[in-house]
Amino acid sequence: MAGSDSVEIDGRRLRVSNLDKVLYPGDGFTKHDVITHYIAVSQALLPQLAGRPATRKRWPDGVQAAAGAFFEKNVPRGTPPWVRSVELDSPGSTRNRERVTYPVVDSLATLVWLANLAALELHVPQWRVGPRGGVRQPDRLVVDLDPGAPAGLAECAEVATLVRDRLGADAFTTVAVTSGSKGLQLYAPTAGTQDSAVVRDYMRGIAQELAGAHRGLVVARMDKSVRAGKVFIDWSQNDSAKTTIAPYSLRGRDRPWAATPRTWAEVEDAGSLRQVLAADLPDRLADLGDLTAALAGDAEDGPRIPG
Repeated sequence: MAGSDSVEIDGRRLRVSNLDKVLYPGDGFTKHDVITHYIAVSQALLPQLAGRPATRKRWPDGVQAAAGAFFEKNVPRGTPPWVRSVELDSPGSTRNRERVTYPVVDSLATLVWLANLAALELHVPQWRVGPRGGVRQPDRLVVDLDPGAPAGLAECAEVATLVRDRLGADAFTTVAVTSGSKGLQLYAPTAGTQDSAVVRDYMRGIAQELAGAHRGLVVARMDKSVRAGKVFIDWSQNDSAKTTIAPYSLRGRDRPWAATPRTWAEVEDAGSLRQVLAADLPDRLADLGDLTAALAGDAEDGPRIPG
């Protein structure tokens, strides 16, 4: 429909518009389909967003209009009064600190509101804010595995098992997520009692250790010139100013791929591993359950960084 409709979600009234607008032309995937996706995965997605300030990447004219896409941190004008927001210093700001008012996606109504704004990608940090907006210590660590061509997802999967086993030696339980883009992310819950710099430096040490042991496969340096045919273990994503794509979020690619939690059996079958389309996620959730449930627990569920 070209106009707008008023819908009620969890007792909140909101207006949705242009539901037949195609946002992924290759698949005919419309804004209505985007909203349907986020409703379908909401029970698993919302715990991954809860308490975390959300940065969104919006494609108001669809993924084919890449020049019109933009990242958004502040809540936009016209934000409903029932959307929770938190005002924080802009990441990386020091002098003349800029303040940013982020939305916190803590309800299905807020999730649908963002989907209606063509906020296809939802990015969050590894830390949360408390009920009064106080910033807490990170409660999970993350590793972003980024392949340098001709390396691809199969090589990322091979490195993922190396990282999993190394983290397991320090008592961390690792969750794998194909990113919906090129690579793969790994998450592990932590005790939530150490700051981001401690987590970042720990993961940098592991990345360097694995790069030294597997020189033909792994690189720990950010220089793109050294990544060809290898997988970069991006330890810097643990910096407090960084965000990662939320599990179950769509990606603004040519097709409606989604960041998808994977079983370790899938990851270990590296040659068969592929990115997952949004349409496949409801069946995966029905069959496998929420593979990220361990990441949504209390901070004390995970171990401390050793040392």
